[in-house]
Parts: sequence; C-alpha cells; structure tokens
Amino acid sequence: MSDSATEIARDLADIGRIDAVPTMLRVLCDTTGMGFAAVARVTDGTWTACAVQDDIAFGLKPGGQLDVHTTLCKEVRAERTPVVIEQASTDPCYRDHHTPRIYGIESYVSVPITLSDGEYFGNLCAIDPRPAKLAEPRIVATFNLFAQLIGLQLENERKRDRAHKALLDEREVGELREQFIAVLGHDLRNPLAAIAACGRVLAAKASDPRLVADMSARINNNVRRMSELIDDVLDFARGRLGGGIAVRRELVADLGAAVRSVVAELQDAHPERAIEVDVAIDRPVSCERARLQQLASNLLGNALAHGAPEQPVRLSASVDGDTLTIEVWNGGEPIAAANLARIFAPFWRSSASDRREGLGLGLHICDQIVKAHDGTLDVVSSRETGTRFRARLPIAAASAEASDGRRAAAVSA
Repeated sequence: MSDSATEIARDLADIGRIDAVPTMLRVLCDTTGMGFAAVARVTDGTWTACAVQDDIAFGLKPGGQLDVHTTLCKEVRAERTPVVIEQASTDPCYRDHHTPRIYGIESYVSVPITLSDGEYFGNLCAIDPRPAKLAEPRIVATFNLFAQLIGLQLENERKRDRAHKALLDEREVGELREQFIAVLGHDLRNPLAAIAACGRVLAAKASDPRLVADMSARINNNVRRMSELIDDVLDFARGRLGGGIAVRRELVADLGAAVRSVVAELQDAHPERAIEVDVAIDRPVSCERARLQQLASNLLGNALAHGAPEQPVRLSASVDGDTLTIEVWNGGEPIAAANLARIFAPFWRSSASDRREGLGLGLHICDQIVKAHDGTLDVVSSRETGTRFRARLPIAAASAEASDGRRAAAVSA
C-alpha cells in the first residue's frame, strides 16, 4: 500500500474508530509494567503513531511520526515475527543496536499487525526505559491476540467504508439518471414540437413555395439540434462506459484549416456576432481532426451563448514548442468562483443562467476530448478580464502503446 498522506490519514481515522484500542493499550501497559504502548502504521518509508498510551512522557501523539529507519518495527515488518527485549543493555542481539540507544529504552515488544489477505498494516508495540519481565509466553500471546483483533477490526472498518462509498455512488448515479432523463426530455421535446408544427403548416399550405422553403429550413435546423443532442448523449455514454472518450490519432497537416472551417460555420450561424480569429498552426499535429473540431466548436459555441453580445468572441490556436494551445475568450458576466470547479461536470448549468442550450454536456465532452489527447483544459474568469478557456495538448502522441490502449478500450466498450 502507498504511504501517501491521504492513506495514512485514512488509517489514522480507522484506528481511531476502534473503541477497544485504548483499552488494549492500557491493558498491555498494566500487564507488562511498561510505560508506553502504541499502534503504529508502518510502511517501507514511514512510521506513524495511530493510537498511544504514554505514561513516561515519551512525547509521541496520534499522527506523530518517527524515522522508520531508527525503529525496530522496520525489522519486524521485514521478518513478520515479533521482537521481544527484556533488557537491551545486556541483550546479546540488541545491546549494540541503534534503536535502544537513540530512544533510551531497555525493554521493548513489537508484534506485526496483518490483515487476512496478507497486507502488512503495522505494529503493536510497547517500550520503557526500565527492564521488564517479558519472556513469559502469556505476554507475547496477549500482544499477538490484540494485534489479531486490531487487524479484524480494521478490515471491518474498511468494509464499512466501501459499503458507504458504494451507497453514495449509487445515490449519485440515481440523481444523475433522474437529471439526465429530465434534461433530455425537455431539450428533445422542443425541436420535436417545432418539427410537428412545421409539418402541420406544410400539410395545410403546401402550395406556397416560400412557406415550404421556410418550413423546410426550420425542420432542418431542428433536426440538426436533435442530432447534436443525440451525439452528445452517445459521447457521454461512451465516456462513462469506456473510461473516457477514445480518439484515433493521425498526423493532421492542415489542422489550422480545420479550425477555421469551424469558426466559419459558427460565424454563418451568428452573423450578428463579432468573432476574432488567430490561427497559427505551422506543423502537423497528432490528433483526431474531428474531435479537435468538436472541441473548438463547443468552446466557441459556449462563448457565443454566454458572452456579452456587444463584445467580440476571440479564438486563437497556436503551436509553441511541442504543445498545441487553443484558447477561446468572451466578455460579459464572469463565472462565479464557486462554479469554476464544477463547470466541466456533466449536465451542470449555472443556476443563474436562464438559457437552456443543449444538455449541459458540451464542456464536459470538451474536457474528455482534451484528456483523451493527453492534454489539460482550464478556465479562468473575472469581471475585469472576461472568461477564457484554454486547452493545451501535446502535438505528438504520448506513445503508440498509450494510443493503442485507448483504441482497445473503445473497442471493448
């Protein structure tokens, strides 16, 4: 197990929830006459006190750490056997050992705490600056019994944690499903209603060429909207089932032209808006062309939807060194700081917004596309500088093996 700070904090909390541990440590001190007992989390690199009974002012509290190389617990971990010392200064094995000298101890007991799957958690140990009678079998048997009980309780705590997390995940999935159904139902109903209305008008007045042309354009526009919604749903579903959106990379020599074509399409759809473009991609980029066009389209569409209408929207794309950078900027009301961390979540919308454009999947899919290209996507927003989304992607694939892995994941999904 990794000895990361997060996992050590979890182990501390798990031991802290075992009500019997303080009693066990008290019993060990009373039985042996030793003044300090502890449950320690021991890894290759760390020694951390999880619970302590300290009657000799040793000074170590729960969460306190020792250099694991100065302890005998490291040796217990390596050998998986107890170490018992009655009087270190006269013990033939330990009188010259550095641990008794560093900590000024004479008596010492340490037994391993292991879990049923063989995982080594740490040690149940006791020390004292005075000699102690520890050779009696019942002493070591008591330590071993308590260590086994602690291991069993740890497993119970971890099972409880997993069950609690599974329950939270199930609730999250349920809430997501309900939100998905509600949003999809709302956003598909509108274009369907528009298509149905156009159909009724055409049936009644099919002889008017101008009306037919107008209704046909409206039908095509609403069909396009529905197609985009369905594509977003499919991308989201593939990402959830396969661990992310899969991409098929190839060297694209004309990515700049591909990005400009996306801008031209959105400019045609929003002739009233000013879009400023600066594309300078002077070398081939390893990517999936259609996905990066989708990225640029979603970011630019988002800026047009939420930016101030009277201010221009800006898109830039450039290569600097080995990195492709795509930035989209808009002015207007900033994104609240509390919402920045959630903006790439699926179905997320600002409660302050009254616009209902799409399913709220666009930025989530952008984030997934960038990650699939081994890149990063971030956003900054303020009233003074506006809102800027920036995607940074390596222009070459991280490795053929990584790309093959993503393709395999896509096939298995």
